[in-house]
Amino acid sequence: MLKKIPGTFFSFFLIFALIWGCGPKEKVFRIALAVPLTGDIAAMGQGMKRGAEMAVKEANASGRFKHRIELVSFDDRADPKEAVNVANQIVSDPKIPVVIGHLNSGCSIPASKVYAKKGLPMITPAATNPKLTLQQMEPSWKWARNIFRVNTTDDVQGQFAANFLLAKLKVRTVSMIHDKTPYGQGLAEEFQKEFQAKGGKVLSFDGISIGDRDFKALLTRIKTMKPDALYFGGIYNEGGLAAKQARELGLKALFVSGDALKSPEYLKVAGAASQGSYITNVGLPPEKIPSAKAFLDKYGQEYPGMDMQPYDHYTYEAAAIGLLALEKAGIQADGSIDRAKMIQFLRDLKYDGVLGRTEFDEKGDTKNQAVTIYLVKDGNFVPVD
Repeated sequence: MLKKIPGTFFSFFLIFALIWGCGPKEKVFRIALAVPLTGDIAAMGQGMKRGAEMAVKEANASGRFKHRIELVSFDDRADPKEAVNVANQIVSDPKIPVVIGHLNSGCSIPASKVYAKKGLPMITPAATNPKLTLQQMEPSWKWARNIFRVNTTDDVQGQFAANFLLAKLKVRTVSMIHDKTPYGQGLAEEFQKEFQAKGGKVLSFDGISIGDRDFKALLTRIKTMKPDALYFGGIYNEGGLAAKQARELGLKALFVSGDALKSPEYLKVAGAASQGSYITNVGLPPEKIPSAKAFLDKYGQEYPGMDMQPYDHYTYEAAAIGLLALEKAGIQADGSIDRAKMIQFLRDLKYDGVLGRTEFDEKGDTKNQAVTIYLVKDGNFVPVD
């Protein structure tokens, strides 16, 4: 026969269990990643997430930190309004010392002000519009210059493409299409400015909208102009469809675009029409950077069968740099985080990694200004010397 447990004993046991269960939890620091994880360009965002995951996993395995590092991923859906919502969520968490992101310039620019107001360091691996960092130099900027960028900007990339077409391919006329975003239109405008300055002629400059799928009327009009090249400023979905439909209409102009098409997704959308395209991308090919070999080998081991997207290694680098700033400057003796010291550390940074040497200028832009142009050949992006 079971004896009844005295009420006082049961109460004591219950209190003890509650106290034990609510004991001190493991202390963690959270690295925020803000990229599109769903939607039309989720493939690029998911690739960036893989790069960040690798950096955080390596940091935890290294024993450099007394406390565990967590990667917290936020989906901005490539939408500026959602990016601001995400930014407000990120700055509300005192355990987040740095944010890696965003992918799109149109998301990065409005979100950056939210981070700046709270003094949160922001390192973008992919946003290319020069305005993102230039805004920090304006008299109206009231906060610390907290924005850093590990990738090259549109002005460098656009100028490179224009000079390549003029000097190497002897292109003299071009028609242009852009997606009206800060990235796509900004890149197209930089190309246009340089192309015209060096004697080229822009026959047309037309905007489309994100999500458009039928460009045949526009391309038919462009075909009557007989341009030597068709330049597209935008993302791989619309760019791939434009290349495919141009081929179907018999438009013989060279198809040229920027880094957002340097993705396996462009090859899938455009199909055979991608053959012969010229695509610029910021930086050098990672396989040509000796310091990137270990990353490429490990990426293949961690994610077998997964296509590497154009900014996976940039995100890995941005996260590694953010973690270094946290380790060397951010964590204080009492376990608190000093974001201002992290920002200063980043301003003085000299870092050798998978992108080569990364140093930031007074705007927060990388001093590494390399650009590569690729020719799509036999379903591959082949660097052009």
